[in-house]
Amino acid sequence: MAKLTTPWTAGADLQHPDPAGIPLSEYPRPSMIRDEYRILNGIWKYRIDREGGRTGRFDGEILVPFSPETALSGVERILQPDQYLHYFRTFDIEQVRPRMRLLLHFGGVDQTCRVYINGRPAGSHEGGYLAFRLDITDLVRDGSNDLELVCRDLSDTSWHARGKQTLQPGGMFYQAQSGIWKTVWMEWVPDTYITGLRLTPVFADSMIELSVFTNEKKRISASAVIRDDEQEIREIHFYTNDRIYIHIPDFHPWSPEDPHLYTIEITMGRDRVTGYFAMRSFERRRDDKGILRFFLNGRPYFCNGLLDQGYWPESLMTPPSDEAMVYDIQTAKDLGFNTLRKHIKIEPERWYWHCDRLGMLVWQDLVNGGRSYNMNFVTYMPNGLTWTQRNIRDSRYKLFGRQDPEGREEYYRELQETLVQLGNTASICVWVPFNEGWGQFDASEATRRIRALDRTRLVDEASGWFDQKGGDFLSVHNYFRHYQAAVSDRIAALTEYGGYSRLIEGHSCPRRTYGYGSYETEEDLTRAYEKLIRTDILPNICRGLSAAVYTQVSDIEDEVNGLLTWDRKKLKMKASVIRRLNRMIYKEFDRRTGGNKR
Repeated sequence: MAKLTTPWTAGADLQHPDPAGIPLSEYPRPSMIRDEYRILNGIWKYRIDREGGRTGRFDGEILVPFSPETALSGVERILQPDQYLHYFRTFDIEQVRPRMRLLLHFGGVDQTCRVYINGRPAGSHEGGYLAFRLDITDLVRDGSNDLELVCRDLSDTSWHARGKQTLQPGGMFYQAQSGIWKTVWMEWVPDTYITGLRLTPVFADSMIELSVFTNEKKRISASAVIRDDEQEIREIHFYTNDRIYIHIPDFHPWSPEDPHLYTIEITMGRDRVTGYFAMRSFERRRDDKGILRFFLNGRPYFCNGLLDQGYWPESLMTPPSDEAMVYDIQTAKDLGFNTLRKHIKIEPERWYWHCDRLGMLVWQDLVNGGRSYNMNFVTYMPNGLTWTQRNIRDSRYKLFGRQDPEGREEYYRELQETLVQLGNTASICVWVPFNEGWGQFDASEATRRIRALDRTRLVDEASGWFDQKGGDFLSVHNYFRHYQAAVSDRIAALTEYGGYSRLIEGHSCPRRTYGYGSYETEEDLTRAYEKLIRTDILPNICRGLSAAVYTQVSDIEDEVNGLLTWDRKKLKMKASVIRRLNRMIYKEFDRRTGGNKR
């Protein structure tokens, strides 16, 4: 494929990264900020071999946090399942601090890794999409310290979570990547420190539910100060590891139209962290006509979204910059969309913070795994069947690539970790445990576990097909037929549709173009999109349609069905028409439900 760059890397020498540059150097955890930290992104040494032991020899330099498969890494080598990826760098510590702990954070390392500090084991991790931390206090010394990783990635040759990664990319599946792909950083904390916050709005009671967790099992005295636009509105004293409720008088609700956030500062002994929260509620309720709808803050609300996969030509799953993340979100918002379905990927935490502060609802997919999928069964066959013929039970594990018990257990572990890591995100309104049967199994059990962990959000149990009659949505993907919403005991949601293709030479680089319908000009594509909205979206609102997700934000590799080209330099349709149609959708929804007033 031809090499492309987005506006954030245009002009950069991708083969020789700037040794002084520190990419993605912004504070990586907006939900729990401390003042003192150090980003360890930048130039590291690397080696790829078939030996899993530590090595003092290296092949060259790599720009972290970009995977070696990417152009921005400066490497462009594909790690194979029988190979190991070694990383090495040094970092300086002026003085190991008494009564302090040094925490080393990894935003994501795909798939498994072992970490060494000064040649001694610091810990290991399995799971390529989730963040983890290690306490390395007892391994560091004054002056220079060595940091090494040994990574392995089985990609799509095993049952581990892999999302859309494959070693044989094509169509709707993309180039596999490996190793470090999110920010690496470290911070000093007191010997007794805060490990996490849980902030849950209790909208109906004007309260925020707060739990503060520490590295000690005992209850510790702490205090919280809540601010609204820098003005202090509450201060309370409490004990950690308890659940407390804080009244927020005359609170300001959060919505995509008015994304209001509160700041909260927690002090416990010598530790102090700053986070944020929003007051909002998500529900499944009936409107005045008795039709089930998605409700935001007690009112019917139409989730009008785009499928967002978060891939980039020069860096694959890693955004090339913080500004690039903002661009995708803000562009969708400027076009009149209010929802992004984050598709089979967990983004860096800053992406979710940008959605929170800019005002963009998020439907969050869990990352799929399992053995190789029989695409005739999980994708092509369902598109040739009627809706009622798609109700095959997902307890037939081998059909869905889920015959490995350890893979199913790993999915449940990562489900819990995902909900914990993203649980404070104000904008996430729906969890999506399975997509189109890829690695799907026992979906009703996944829904049960999600609801046990999170009572504040809805669940799209089986997005697309292989409906198991659970969750909050009757969730349909429709690319080939005229869609008509079905009345049921769940919310009608068209969770993927459209996918219309338009290739713009020089701005996308498919091996072979992939999409649903092909259009040559801006006018033809815009005309087809308008017809689709008028035939499949607007008439179905009166039948209960409460969510629609168009495919997709941008082109990716062979897929040329984005609103944006893969390099983010061209919008393929007329923006004015997209905005006008979105206004029509909201107006029709308000007319039918008395819902979100604009």
